[in-house]
Amino acid sequence: MAKKPAFRTTTQRLERLLEISRNLTSTLDLQDLLQMIVEVACELTQSEAASILLHDPATGELRFEAAPGYQQDSLSQVSVPLDSSIAGWIFKNCRPMVIQDATNDPRIYREVDRTIDFHTRSILGVPLIIRDEPIGVLESVNKLEQRNYTEDDLAILETLASQAAIAIVNARLLQDLQIANEDLRRLDRMKSDFIAIASHELRTPLGLILGHSTFLKEQVGEKFDDQMEVIIRSAMRLKTIIEDMATIAHRDEGQSRVRRAPFSMGQVIEDIVGRFKEAAEKKNIELSYDIPDESPLVVDGDREKIDVALANLVQNAIIFTDPEGQVGVKAEEASGYVKVFVVDTGIGIPKDDIDRVFDRFYQVESHLTRKHGGMGLGLSIAKSMVEMHNGQIWCESKEGVGSLFCFMLPVDERRASAAAKVFITS
Repeated sequence: MAKKPAFRTTTQRLERLLEISRNLTSTLDLQDLLQMIVEVACELTQSEAASILLHDPATGELRFEAAPGYQQDSLSQVSVPLDSSIAGWIFKNCRPMVIQDATNDPRIYREVDRTIDFHTRSILGVPLIIRDEPIGVLESVNKLEQRNYTEDDLAILETLASQAAIAIVNARLLQDLQIANEDLRRLDRMKSDFIAIASHELRTPLGLILGHSTFLKEQVGEKFDDQMEVIIRSAMRLKTIIEDMATIAHRDEGQSRVRRAPFSMGQVIEDIVGRFKEAAEKKNIELSYDIPDESPLVVDGDREKIDVALANLVQNAIIFTDPEGQVGVKAEEASGYVKVFVVDTGIGIPKDDIDRVFDRFYQVESHLTRKHGGMGLGLSIAKSMVEMHNGQIWCESKEGVGSLFCFMLPVDERRASAAAKVFITS
């Protein structure tokens, strides 16, 4: 049996309610919150017991979610119907109810009393309401010393219920968010495991395919030369995909390291534009670059990783730019950073998708996957490579007009360390 609370004046109860209100907003564990509300309801209405019943949309009934400790286990097994109970009436009508003598009142759902070997003498109940919609009921039962519930009791319980309803919804939202985040973490782990396993297991058979197809091309002669070229070209495409997957896997497993050394960003841009010149010409796309003559744009970083990042951006721009279009690469130095821009006149990205283009396996539209191929890893890899240098990468785009991808790198390790601290604290 719960300890009987001492009777308080109205002023004392209001002061206590104000104190409890602060605790309600700071308690985020749903079960702890519900138990606190029950205890406070008992205390402020000077009742023998109190309980919270929340609506279960699946069954259309009310279920006890909190009650005094000695009743909780038994009551958690009880469902209260809406049509033949005081709590159900309060819930459906969104109005409070006071019954001063419940001994023989037929509206009382007696199954509750029988379950916990309890006798309900009086009851005060109020709805828990959020945005004009009920979510449950807060009840105080058996006013101490055979007294009647008063208007002050009702006002106190309604005030507590209004604050409790908000706190319950917030706690539920947090609980749902935590569950969703855990699901996302689990899915991300599954993705990482798949990438690591697939990239490892596909390397050996792909190596055999490339080796034997290259050998056979030399043996079969010109008659089957076109067919062998298709095999080799397709295998090389698969090799690129596997290498992308391996890059992601190494990053996830912490095996990827930045091997810093000074290199010229201008030279990297020239090399990459030269590398993709043929691919651009095949689509009749104008590929150009613009770098300052007076500065080599030296960066202290991992040239290979930045090469991978920029190559993915340029390749992506060419893939999603239609024939007769343009792709340009520009670089400049600004306040100890090097900025690199990749601009295209391609199909553009819908506004709602821009924030997700760097996500793994993400394709803006499914039909683009079928048309252009790829697994949606290129931009994710570019982002990883840039962020490993404590840089930033972002995208601006307008559908049907084109896209601009930009990344910014600190020119030296000292500035990179300072940038990392800013990113961590921001």
